[in-house]
Amino acid sequence: MFKKIALSAALLALFGTAHAYQAEIGATVAYVDPDDADSSTGVAVDGTYYFNAVQVKNSPLNEAAFLDRASNINASLSYYDYDFAEQTTFGVGIEYYIPNSDFYLSGKVGQTAVDTDFGDFDTTTYSAEVGYLPMPGLLVALGLAGYDNDENDDVNPSLRAKYVTQVGAYDMNFEAGATFGDDNAYAVGADLYLDKTLSVGLGFTGSDADGIDDDIFTIRAKKFLTQQVSLEGSVAFADEANIFGLRAAYRF
Repeated sequence: MFKKIALSAALLALFGTAHAYQAEIGATVAYVDPDDADSSTGVAVDGTYYFNAVQVKNSPLNEAAFLDRASNINASLSYYDYDFAEQTTFGVGIEYYIPNSDFYLSGKVGQTAVDTDFGDFDTTTYSAEVGYLPMPGLLVALGLAGYDNDENDDVNPSLRAKYVTQVGAYDMNFEAGATFGDDNAYAVGADLYLDKTLSVGLGFTGSDADGIDDDIFTIRAKKFLTQQVSLEGSVAFADEANIFGLRAAYRF
């Protein structure tokens, strides 16, 4: 049920002197409020290291790495304590923009371990993509996404796009993605940058799997208090629970 916990934030702005950064670390706390169970909490940490320093330039601070085509390795670890189970998820990934070209490669692998009174349940997930950037700010990627556990395994084609552009006087980010198989899954989102440090956005994820209602609507916001420090928060509305998230991050 809690496959996707979107994160975001909102607070006020301070501008700083433009500079480059090469890494970011973040910490998240989440509160899950189910309809028919006790509330639960979760914590997560994440980190990204860029092979070369990211040049901020005149872009929204949140999109600097993407617009600079900054290759990186990344990792995340999360823990959720539900009233019926404990869930630990770990993942590592890489994004690589091929030098002197408009091509992009990415790969991810992760594992989720769920510990319940009835036993343990582990799932390994993985994905790989080949992408192309036909114009500044636009990425289109095709790939494969799969999972493997004791009960089942599957791999399906995927399609994803991201576009950062100006709309009138404002910068905007548009994202969409889907996997195609016996059960299709899809996600869309958009963020409006009120200035280079502050964004507000909406997101939606869903699936057409029979008997599963896992549609999630998300409201999110993110604020850079300085060019190094950011806060983001989100509220996600699912059929069986509401999820509140807050993340703080530091770039250096």
